[in-house]
Amino acid sequence: MSSLADRRARIARVRRVQHLQAVGAAATAESKLVQLEGNAQRLQGLRNSLSGQSGHTSGAALSNAGELAMRLDDVRHGLDRAIGSAKEAVELRSRERIGAHIARESAERLQVRAVAEMHKMIEERMAASFRPRRKEADNA
Repeated sequence: MSSLADRRARIARVRRVQHLQAVGAAATAESKLVQLEGNAQRLQGLRNSLSGQSGHTSGAALSNAGELAMRLDDVRHGLDRAIGSAKEAVELRSRERIGAHIARESAERLQVRAVAEMHKMIEERMAASFRPRRKEADNA
C-alpha cells in the first residue's frame, strides 16, 4: 500500500509540473499576442500619420508617402494573419492549461485517498495484532 501512495505522490508531483508548464506556455502565448497587437497599433498610427500633410507638396513626396502607406498596409495585413494565429494559440494553450489543472487536482485527490487508505490499513493491522492481557484473577 505504501508503494501505491508513493506512486500517487509521484504522479501528483508530475501533474503539478505539467500544470506549471502549461501555465507558462499560456502566458507566453498571451504575451506574444499582446506584442503583435501592439505592433499592429503602431503600424496603424504610422499609416495614419502619413495622410495628414497640409500645404504645398511635390508629386514625388506624395508618391513616396503613398508607397510607404501601401507597404505599411501590407505589413499590417500580414500581422492580422499572425494575430489570428496567435489568438488560436492562446485559446489552445488556455485549454491545455485547464486540462492540466484538472489532471493536477485529480492526482492530488487520488494521493490524499491513497494516504488515507494506507493509514487505515496500518491502524487495522495494529488493531489485529493487539492481544488483550488476561487478568491475573482469572488464572487463580
